[in-house]
Amino acid sequence: MLFDSHCHLQFKIYEKDFSEVYKRCLEKDTLLNVVGSQIDTSIRAVEFAQKYENIYASVGLHPIHLFETRVDEEEAAFKSREEDFDYDKYKKLAQNKKVIAIGECGLELYHLPEGLDKEKVLQKQKEIFIKQYELAQELCLPIIIHVRNAHEEMINLLKSLKKEIYGVVHCYTNNWKYAKQYLDLGLYIGFTGVITFPPKKTEPKVQEDLLEVVKNCPLDKLLIETDAPYLAPQAYRGQRCEPWMVEEVVKKIAEIRQKTTEDIIQITVDNARRLFKI
Repeated sequence: MLFDSHCHLQFKIYEKDFSEVYKRCLEKDTLLNVVGSQIDTSIRAVEFAQKYENIYASVGLHPIHLFETRVDEEEAAFKSREEDFDYDKYKKLAQNKKVIAIGECGLELYHLPEGLDKEKVLQKQKEIFIKQYELAQELCLPIIIHVRNAHEEMINLLKSLKKEIYGVVHCYTNNWKYAKQYLDLGLYIGFTGVITFPPKKTEPKVQEDLLEVVKNCPLDKLLIETDAPYLAPQAYRGQRCEPWMVEEVVKKIAEIRQKTTEDIIQITVDNARRLFKI
């Protein structure tokens, strides 16, 4: 059994062939945590979880959706829809028995809305993250943390919180310096297909630093994920990512940690069950 701890199978990109994608996940015996990024995708995540036994849901508001923001990347190009965080609406949604976390939520300084001051954007992101953290605390749920180009800011924010933070830093792609600080705060670290990528010729140290984190991360704090439909592992680069491809992340971790794939599968399933209380 595999556990993709973070995917977006409810996104529209899967509408036309969802049945085939879902069948492949079943064939690979894959459990899924389908993660919301705003209210509509959070609602759909819960609907999927209610319908399918091997799907769980997380609900939250991604920082990129706090303002209208243009996103242009290799795998996606869109303009985000601005949304404010409705605490009561998300709370009602999160009380569903198949909801296992709040998120994804966090800080995003890679994509910034045009014409707005960076500090103003960051302040709003911090305010909304704290609201989602408070919801997670109220409902005794872990939190799924998105952080991009804002590790210093996120770590300082987490250290300022009054109560213990319980959750995972998803799609970790940075170095050991920051990873250790997250781990010291009690957080789990989620790794995606990015760990399977070859080093960039112009910046080889970036990948070297990431693989150092994979090597040093305590085994009981390690999660695997795809972030599907994004970040297909190297074996499938250029294709739309699907949750079952998380097996490639397992293979890479097993190689780095000198374990069997069966060992890493068992470890990551146990970790996910412990964190998400399932």
